[in-house]
Amino acid sequence: MTKQTFLHDRHIELGARMVDFAGWDMPVQYSSIIEEHKTVRENVGLFDVSHMGELIVHGEDALPFLNKIVPQNISKLVDKKAVYCQLPNKQGGLIDDLIIYKLEDKKYLIIANASRVDEDLNWMTRNQLGFNVEIENISHKYSLIAVQGPKACDLIMSLGENYLPPFFSIKRSELFNINVWLSRTGYTGEDGVEIMVKNEFAEYMWDKLLEAGKEYGIKPIGLGARDTLRLEAALHLYGNDLNEDTTPIEAGLGWSIPKDKEDDYNGKEVIMRQIKEGAGKKLIGFRMLDKSIARHEYEVYSNGEKVGFVTSGGVSPIRGENIGLAYVYPPLDNYNVGSTIQIMIREKLHDAEIVKLPFVAKRNKG
Repeated sequence: MTKQTFLHDRHIELGARMVDFAGWDMPVQYSSIIEEHKTVRENVGLFDVSHMGELIVHGEDALPFLNKIVPQNISKLVDKKAVYCQLPNKQGGLIDDLIIYKLEDKKYLIIANASRVDEDLNWMTRNQLGFNVEIENISHKYSLIAVQGPKACDLIMSLGENYLPPFFSIKRSELFNINVWLSRTGYTGEDGVEIMVKNEFAEYMWDKLLEAGKEYGIKPIGLGARDTLRLEAALHLYGNDLNEDTTPIEAGLGWSIPKDKEDDYNGKEVIMRQIKEGAGKKLIGFRMLDKSIARHEYEVYSNGEKVGFVTSGGVSPIRGENIGLAYVYPPLDNYNVGSTIQIMIREKLHDAEIVKLPFVAKRNKG
């Protein structure tokens, strides 16, 4: 049986088409994916992302524990700041990708992908031995609502919020007289916030945001537009662009890996070697040169030879063309921006051009 968020009934009332996503009954669209996509790019969209996981890591050894399980240097996090992280296995492959917030000294909030919460907890528990630390899954206690778009912050400020935290920060706040955690994060490439609220207030918060957001053009947004938005922004989707056989260097996430972190961590030897010597594959972005659409797991060819596979693909409503992400194998110097590759679609090769990422410039504020 699929799980339901505390906002499930609201989605049904709004006429959403529901689908099973990572074991949750979630809205894929309310109107059309294109319309919802453009709403977020032009105005403001409201997302139920309560299927995501929330974990609290706290205790005397919370900091050294986290430094063991992620490549990023958690020692550099100050209170209420966040960092994008990966959770590698011993071979450097990714169990998940995460956001870690430092709430206060020796206490951290981790946001995990919905499909990976059990795997994350299992891995963290296996690595907990020898550390004075507690790991608490609070996913069942909170709902997560995202407000995204160029008018998102104006909407939140109009509700009496006199200060929004900088990008990738979190703060305690009060909206509609309800205590919430307010983070300046999102998965769309647009500015906005994510609101972590206790489940008993989720429906009230959702209703009030929709009501207050009318003058800003707010609309509820489903998973379909969430996917096209994150693809345009070249944000990775676990299970498509990331998995346990892919390292952060192969995934193009080397920018997030500190080269000078002294602490040992799972997969460090592999990851550091790939930084120095090169990775076993490379994630590229491409645009189709005809009207065909590349989908997940379609084969990539170059000069008649199979050289990789598509991880994510679809329509870019803003660019007005079909785009995608793909992994290609060595020699990696063959796959530079402007190069032509082919995608096998229905037993026919279709030309595509490698392009610079992201496909659409991100507008989240630093």
